[in-house]
Amino acid sequence: MQLRLIILLLALAIDRKFGDPEWLWKHLPHPVVLFGKAIETGVDIALRENDTPHAKRTSGMLTVVTLLLMAALAGWIFGGIFAFVPIAGVLLECLFVSLFLAQKSLADHVGAVAVALREDGLERGRMAVSLIVGRDPAMLDEHGVARAAIESLAENTSDGVAAPALWYVVAGLPGLLAYKMLNTADSLIGHRSARYIDFGRMAAKTDDLANWIPARLTGVLCIIAAYFRDGHRNASGAFQVLLRDARQHRSPNAGWPEAAFAAVLGIALSGPRTYDGKSSGDLFINAGGRQAVVPSDIDSAIALFWRLCSVLMIATAALAVIA
Repeated sequence: MQLRLIILLLALAIDRKFGDPEWLWKHLPHPVVLFGKAIETGVDIALRENDTPHAKRTSGMLTVVTLLLMAALAGWIFGGIFAFVPIAGVLLECLFVSLFLAQKSLADHVGAVAVALREDGLERGRMAVSLIVGRDPAMLDEHGVARAAIESLAENTSDGVAAPALWYVVAGLPGLLAYKMLNTADSLIGHRSARYIDFGRMAAKTDDLANWIPARLTGVLCIIAAYFRDGHRNASGAFQVLLRDARQHRSPNAGWPEAAFAAVLGIALSGPRTYDGKSSGDLFINAGGRQAVVPSDIDSAIALFWRLCSVLMIATAALAVIA
């Protein structure tokens, strides 16, 4: 466990500094891309459009279980390879784990939205935010684009940083790769479209379960980050908002990081939005906060994100010392 925590700490540091090496992915497919191809193959094999809803749920369950076992097996094989060369293996595992963390890439993509809004206007801001959110940005004004960017940052802090870190600590490389496979499957087939509402049910529900603890951990880390920035009073107020508003979100997990970010930043997040041409009736989180979110709020959110990541690294180091 201690070695795993040290490896995670180094992997977090590597990802924070270097992020995804674009030069590498010009020559090799990213592991998540391979996961996506495996999921698409599974869908092609298992999904029959004319099946009953029950049959689709069953085939979807079997597909997800198979994919998770494949990912866990791959993690076990890589772990065995790294263990075979002890010193070099530790370094290789640090690099390997860093590939599945998303600190720098997440901050860069969200920061690009602020830059686009500030320098190139609303249309470019919509284009930039379309790369990181699932909703149609065509109906968003500047405040909506900025709000969507911060919501994506908050949610993906859990999905892209806290959850992979936690599952690596709990179950090593098999746990890390299985989680990333599951999270990718949820993104591809876990939505409630006509095609995947039954087939993707297992992916969506299992992903909710896998992210239950990481989402709440992310909310707490955000409050701790606020404490180091603003002291006890702001952190205490933000924690009260977190407990009050997190469950108002349509997702069982996304409300926790979003409520924490909203409370610390003093803004309102979530609220009504449009998916596939249909408007939702979602409530605002931290409704008393400012709804007119602007590019400078994105900058503040990214600064908060980096403080949160620092808290995560400090906690990892502390656990490595006492483990």
